[in-house]
Amino acid sequence: MMPSDQLATYLLLGLFLLIFGIYGMIRHRTFVGMLISGEFILNGAALNFMAFNRFVAPDPAVGQIFTLIVMGIGAAEAAMIVSLILMVFHKYRVIDPDKVRDLKG
Repeated sequence: MMPSDQLATYLLLGLFLLIFGIYGMIRHRTFVGMLISGEFILNGAALNFMAFNRFVAPDPAVGQIFTLIVMGIGAAEAAMIVSLILMVFHKYRVIDPDKVRDLKG
């Protein structure tokens, strides 16, 4: 049996993406790095949905629907974050979150 024929392989890869994304959210100091890390977290969740869909779910459409929802959330998140980055850069001429202090409305 191949390692790709086991649920644990996909769950470990999803866990790796989740941990990598959380580490990136903590470690990165730019908005773009945080955005990419957030996408890693969402991709780890989507991979887990598809893995459970393949190995556990009786109806194969359920995991695919959840994965499409996660992809839609990721696209909406990316659009909002990019618009926030552009707004902050337009006002402060910097994309470093530590240098932006007065975002209080």
